[in-house]
Amino acid sequence: MRAMYVIPVIVVVLVGILSSLFIVDERKKALVLQFGQVTQVKTDPGLGFKVPFIQEVVYYEDRILGLPTTPIEVTMLDDRRLVVDAFARWRIVDLVTFREAVGTGAEAQALRRLEGIVNPAIQEVLGSVPSSRVLSEDRTALMNQIRDIARRQALALGIDVIDVRLTRTDLPEQNLEATFARMRAEREREAADEIARGGEAAQRVRASADRTVVELTSDARRKAEVIRGEADAERNAIYAEAFGRDPEFFAFTRSLTAYERALQSGNSSIVMQPDSEFFEYLRSYAIPAPHVPIEVAPPAEAPAAAPADDAAAPAP
Repeated sequence: MRAMYVIPVIVVVLVGILSSLFIVDERKKALVLQFGQVTQVKTDPGLGFKVPFIQEVVYYEDRILGLPTTPIEVTMLDDRRLVVDAFARWRIVDLVTFREAVGTGAEAQALRRLEGIVNPAIQEVLGSVPSSRVLSEDRTALMNQIRDIARRQALALGIDVIDVRLTRTDLPEQNLEATFARMRAEREREAADEIARGGEAAQRVRASADRTVVELTSDARRKAEVIRGEADAERNAIYAEAFGRDPEFFAFTRSLTAYERALQSGNSSIVMQPDSEFFEYLRSYAIPAPHVPIEVAPPAEAPAAAPADDAAAPAP
């Protein structure tokens, strides 16, 4: 009979002991609440104790979390508009402040509140600089400024903003075509300049080459004329020496050379007087025609004389 009362007591005691224990994972933090009020903050992993059935445990992430922001349109200092979105890394550092600021639905509500801090910081920093700085090496410094502004404001939520990165900085759709047209015109102008400079350089090279060709040709012709003149002089000297030794033989050989050049095959018809000086040596050295004996035919016999009587016919 006594066992019937002991067993339920033991069960109640065990349930009470188990409900008074809770475990905090190394990836979590915990708050112990009693009637909605914070009675204990558990940030270290391990085993914790609470009053059973009266207190409850609420767990929060202790890891670094991410926040992808929605794209926003920012007007830069040079009046150019950019569509910007970012990615923030954040972490809960003060559980009590975080719960008081965010309330129930902690993480989803925290993301909305944090995005409301990061996006205005992006507009504030990027709106004070020209668009060229966003696309230059200063981009890192601008992201650090956005992070610092968001961090100061997020501390009121018990959140530490660790980093903010700009993931996209694009032009709005309505400005893309105009921007592409302007970029295309700039590239075409640069290409035209390069082509003009290349044409100018090619013209200089071509002119230099032409001048070099003229100079080389002129020098070669000058040298050729000098060599030709020296050869003609040497030839004339040889001719003069030969002429001085035997003028008649010199004239004879010159005439033979003239005959050889004039009486070529297909060009051997010459119209001139037979007694021309051109044929002087042909006439002088002409071989006489061979003697051909001429046979003289005997004279034909005269017809016989008619009788005198017949010759003297009586007069009528």
